Amino acid sequence: MADSESAAPGAGGSAGAASAASAAVPLVPLVALVALVPLVALVASGRVRVACCEDAAACWEEGELLEMESAELLTNPRRRRVNALFRTNGGDDPHLMRRIQRRQLSHAGASHFSKFAPRDKLRNMQLASELDTFDDECVKPRAPFAQRRSKVVEIVSHGSLMLALTLTGVCAAFDVRSGKRLCFLNVSDTEIIRSLFLNRANQSVVTVSVFQDDNYSSLKCRSTPLEYIRRQRPQDGFELFESEWLKWPGFVEFDDTNGKVLTFSARDRTFKVWDLTNYSLLYEIRDSRIQEIKISLGIMLLVFTRSPGYVPLQIVDIETGEVLKDFHHLLKRSRKIDFMEQFNEKLLVKQENENLQIIDVRTGDIVEVARSKFLTPSAFIFLYQSHMFLTFRNGQVTVWNFKGELVTTFDDHRLWYQDTNTNNIYITGNQELIISYCKQQECSHGSINISSIAKGKCFAKITCSHDDNRHRLALEDVTSLFYNEDRNEIYTGNRNGLVHVWSN
Repeated sequence: MADSESAAPGAGGSAGAASAASAAVPLVPLVALVALVPLVALVASGRVRVACCEDAAACWEEGELLEMESAELLTNPRRRRVNALFRTNGGDDPHLMRRIQRRQLSHAGASHFSKFAPRDKLRNMQLASELDTFDDECVKPRAPFAQRRSKVVEIVSHGSLMLALTLTGVCAAFDVRSGKRLCFLNVSDTEIIRSLFLNRANQSVVTVSVFQDDNYSSLKCRSTPLEYIRRQRPQDGFELFESEWLKWPGFVEFDDTNGKVLTFSARDRTFKVWDLTNYSLLYEIRDSRIQEIKISLGIMLLVFTRSPGYVPLQIVDIETGEVLKDFHHLLKRSRKIDFMEQFNEKLLVKQENENLQIIDVRTGDIVEVARSKFLTPSAFIFLYQSHMFLTFRNGQVTVWNFKGELVTTFDDHRLWYQDTNTNNIYITGNQELIISYCKQQECSHGSINISSIAKGKCFAKITCSHDDNRHRLALEDVTSLFYNEDRNEIYTGNRNGLVHVWSN
């Protein structure tokens, strides 16, 4: 069965995770599964799953990470999904009084004010500074993979603290106010960090890593309080889930939406659910028939081994593990499953060359969308606030509701990467805007486009004139993107390991 992805970010976002299926992270919860070497990462602002590849050692050659192009990173074993959640914005606004005056004098009143303010904040963004994840002055012995520049694959930020992770597993921490690189989160020379998760519940960052001492075959989780990073003391963090056997096909998934962590220990085939605030064990699930677990708001969908003509499913309460519903979903025997996703009470099922089915698991009602209208996407972003979902396919973005209706197409928002690299996509906390690295006509580099999800209109764009070489270079080969809503800054990472800060 192929998995789709659950979203996150600020969906863009970048959610952190490493498994091969859904992806979730400060995108508004972005859960994404991305095939990384030697791991498959699930990134989500909301959830992040990380799982080792079956043969991790095969991904390494004399201690060096075999870098893959972005198209290869998002292939097997699964697709990626992103989930967006509500997140409040904060920070000082230099134009606040002017906009309050406009609201008071306007006939449109407060409704116009609430819609205008976030868009106004994102106009006229300019390049403010450049940060470097590569330490070319380091005199200590370093692993071969850390001795060269590598693309930035994930960015997360909290306040003025920003973390950038490269494909080779090096994670650098910066203070964006001063432009100073504070430290590296790698606590040993042989640590490869595969994913980041910003845990807002306890003001920490969780790194998911592999190490040379076990041939990069198992995942190790570590929690580092943000204050320790600001003090340049990342080594004072502590290990998580040390009792778990996180080797293939084991994984760990962080779910910001429900405040939970899901682990799967391959040795005894046990799923465990942990509290995200203090990492205490809540309950465990043991059933050798379980093939996959999908997390949604307040519930989990347990997918069991497929039988001829149907797939057994269970919906359980994520707080207690209590079974709420036990049922079967009928399938076409000869068709493989393209994806099966749970969103609140709605179950989305798509088989190869068949119509999309949207099932209400409470009533059993089914809505079908013709296969000619709904082609299998490479990624999803579920919008919990508006009860809609975004789909990504061949660089195109569309918005659907759960009646099976196409709600929005975008006028000027064609993604740069055709394989839907969700590290270059951010959904704002109020789920009104999508920020992405997009194509420009007649230009060798892309632009940062900011569009309305409801209307599909691009109202702001970061681009450059042909004679602006500094901006042009910053917009070439962008490999990751994050919007800091508190500081109203956009961060973009590129193929050379540089991070650029954009503000107005």
